[in-house]
Amino acid sequence: MNAKPEFNKNANHAETAPAFLSVWDMHSYYGESYIVQGISFNVHEGEILALLGRNGAGKTTTLRSIARMGDPQVMKGEIWLDHQPLHKMESYQASAAGLGLVPEDRCIIPGLTVEENLQLAQIAPPIGWSIDRLYDLFPRLKERRKQEGVTLSGGEQQMLAIARALARDVKVLLLDEPYEGLAPVIVDEIEKTLRLIKEQGMTTILVEQNAVRALQLADRAIILDTGSVVFDGTAKEVLDNAELRAEYLAI
Repeated sequence: MNAKPEFNKNANHAETAPAFLSVWDMHSYYGESYIVQGISFNVHEGEILALLGRNGAGKTTTLRSIARMGDPQVMKGEIWLDHQPLHKMESYQASAAGLGLVPEDRCIIPGLTVEENLQLAQIAPPIGWSIDRLYDLFPRLKERRKQEGVTLSGGEQQMLAIARALARDVKVLLLDEPYEGLAPVIVDEIEKTLRLIKEQGMTTILVEQNAVRALQLADRAIILDTGSVVFDGTAKEVLDNAELRAEYLAI
């Protein structure tokens, strides 16, 4: 039998250099189901972190726990964003503190136009992301600004969901399966946008089943397996380690 691949586990734990977002010993449950089992990791300002793992590894639960969605329940642990204790907050407070979750289903509000979806999310007055600036980032949304949001294509809805999160002047963008069901050309467009906002200082956590594309975009990677961190290191380390990818990502 082949030995398990060597990797760096918990290399970026809380005792390392100060982080922008820190998750310490987080345990999360759906009812009696113990999903996230004591994970710890740091995210540094301005980086893109790929949060990877097989189906059921706990990726979406981790994002929802960080965003303080209430379901799942975080039973233990601490979550800090820019010196603010998110673990003591409700979801609306975490959002106001600077977290922007873009869920897999995008949650575009029916009956509202593209522009109305953005206006509803916009803080007043906008600090960094005015609607005009968002239209510069997503020209397609400007073209369709008077169109009802739910009638957009899947790729355009994903753009609207990301723009709506940015409209709240978030500090950390949490993306859950942003490439799901999208054509490669649209994925290319969204990746280009994520690189642009990274250049402007945005911190992003990306959950994505298309692990190779996520790793090509990301600076660092966390791999989860059955609710635990099994790898914490650079994206390049994962791309260069075929045994690690086969063991935990099936690629």
